[in-house]
Amino acid sequence: MSTQLIDMPALDGQPATTGGGRAARRKAQAHRARKTSLAARYLGYVGYFVGAGLISGAVVHHPLDPARYTRIALYGVLVFLAATVINEFILARERPGLPRMLVVIGASLLLSFGIGMLSGGLQHFDDFPARGAVLIPAGMIVSFIAYVIKDADTAWHRIFSLVGLGVLLIASVSFVGLRQVAASMGESSQGGGHGHGTEEEKKQDEPGPSHPEPSPPTAPTPSVSQQDGGAAEEPGHDDGHAH
Repeated sequence: MSTQLIDMPALDGQPATTGGGRAARRKAQAHRARKTSLAARYLGYVGYFVGAGLISGAVVHHPLDPARYTRIALYGVLVFLAATVINEFILARERPGLPRMLVVIGASLLLSFGIGMLSGGLQHFDDFPARGAVLIPAGMIVSFIAYVIKDADTAWHRIFSLVGLGVLLIASVSFVGLRQVAASMGESSQGGGHGHGTEEEKKQDEPGPSHPEPSPPTAPTPSVSQQDGGAAEEPGHDDGHAH
């Protein structure tokens, strides 16, 4: 009986040891895979910033050329989502299921636009004050909500936590303050000399050959007869040259 009691913990602990060894091996394999995939980690890291940069430029400059900057925004979204796939699924130690994968992709897309709105509004506030006053606080709120949804270690209801309330308060104060600054600056036409005017505007500003400036009218030159007071020509001087 005593022998059985002594052997029981050993039998119960053997599967745990085996399971622990498997988990350790999987962890070691994932660690080795992360160490050997330098190119993938680099692309995933750079993709976040390149995608967010393209989106930020497209969001700010969209009114100047909607077709062009819509394409740039789509390129930025594709780059950002590609970086998300590399970082969250390929390089991840544990791949999430399909529902979680869809949530991460949607939250990453929302996060890219939030970061783009925030960074673009800050970078070009002097050029587009009124637009930047809206993009900056909106980018704060959108990026925070998207980050909470995307983070696997944070519950979604943390959006309404004290941190979320603080983000909302900062965004509200920023909106009111930036609106006042934008009103005092007085946004000039077409981006305040930002240098992104369209081709049609440039052609209208530049004088073309089809619209020459009218020359000032010249006074008529008096004829010789008027200069001589209407006197008749002297005879004998008709040599073929008009005087």
